[in-house]
Amino acid sequence: MSNQVSRRSVLRAGAGLAGGALLAPAFADAVFAVGVNDKPPIGTWPEGTQGDTVYVAATVPRTGTYAVQGEDELKGWQLAVEHINTGHPLLKKIAPKVTKGLLGKKVELLVADSAAKPNQAVQEQQTFINQHKIILMTGSTSSAVAVALNKFAQREKVLYVTGISGSNDTTGKDCVRYGFRQNFYGETAANAIGPVLVKAFGKNRKAAFMTPDYTYGHTVTKSVNDYLTKNAGWTMVTNQVSPLGTQDFSQYLTNIANSGAEFLINVNWGRDAVLSIQQAKQFGIIPKMTLVVPYQIPFLAKEAGPELTAGVYAATDFWWTLEDRFPLAKMFVDAFYKKYNYRPEWGANNSYMSFAIWARMVSEAGTFYPPDVIKQYEKGETFPSTVGDVHFRAADHQLVRPVIIVRGKKPSDMKNNEDYWEVLEVVPGEPLMQKPDAFGCKLGDYT
Repeated sequence: MSNQVSRRSVLRAGAGLAGGALLAPAFADAVFAVGVNDKPPIGTWPEGTQGDTVYVAATVPRTGTYAVQGEDELKGWQLAVEHINTGHPLLKKIAPKVTKGLLGKKVELLVADSAAKPNQAVQEQQTFINQHKIILMTGSTSSAVAVALNKFAQREKVLYVTGISGSNDTTGKDCVRYGFRQNFYGETAANAIGPVLVKAFGKNRKAAFMTPDYTYGHTVTKSVNDYLTKNAGWTMVTNQVSPLGTQDFSQYLTNIANSGAEFLINVNWGRDAVLSIQQAKQFGIIPKMTLVVPYQIPFLAKEAGPELTAGVYAATDFWWTLEDRFPLAKMFVDAFYKKYNYRPEWGANNSYMSFAIWARMVSEAGTFYPPDVIKQYEKGETFPSTVGDVHFRAADHQLVRPVIIVRGKKPSDMKNNEDYWEVLEVVPGEPLMQKPDAFGCKLGDYT
């Protein structure tokens, strides 16, 4: 029998099952919203959307060097799912067609620990696909995980939105049709913070870089160094590359101490960033050299201590005091604080926004059918966010959004125990971005 079942025949069958009564309008709307009558099966569709609940899954680091940031991300996803299911006013500002649930379905979040390991993240998502027919994947704090899940999403034809991923490659050479990124990345961070550093410190300076040895570290370091070299004649006198999860940075810091550098540009992330900064202080490198954090990590000031981040320039995705500039930022900070009793870091904001945007795209498309949802993203329509109006680029699936430049506050200047950073600039995103094909993006097929 053909899979192309007409609306009339489905209604007739439903009426028969109901003892001659017409198919309930709400049920009919749900059936035809997901389009089971006119689309061929793909990925987990339509099987994953036929019950009253749809499943989404996060493989996020809950152990290891990125665990603290992973837990913050997880809270953002959990809050977003709650807001989708309740039709929260903030969620409706971003996705106005969402009522309670998504296309008549409850959304349920499944979670597994990735430990920031690509193979582990993929294996866990495969299990979720097999057991729950998930319709959306998320979770990365390491860009190596993001790249692996990009490729997995394209193969399985299941949508993937990144967690945190700062590598240029995620929407560059490793982009895929089934993957989308909401947050900022190495190139935009470099082009946002570069002018600030040049204005503050001038030209022809000497910098030592600390770089984690994977795609995030290498691409961020390259973008920052390229900007400073080309635009201000800065020199990279050493680049100390360390494995993810390094505990003792002494060998790298010894080389930096002997390099003649004036600036320490630390691209490390998570616990690696905290330890390397603390140990740089112990080595006397800080404050002898000026610390710069071009891709700031959530909880850096809290974990390293505001004494070490005071005066430090950093680029970031979101900071909670943006509530004074953007109404949706205030709604988000208030809702997050009410639920979790601390002000959100940028990991939580990024994860919340990635799910809120997905809910918008599904509800606007009127279907969970993956190619149609992808095409909704690719329309490039402008919509509101916690950092102002934003839109996606169709060519590489990267959100066009501002980058936030912050400077660490001295403990004496902090207005409360979470007031670590002063927002200096909200830099518009589009001028910061490379051309869509500059990093080799080729999205691949819809089906």
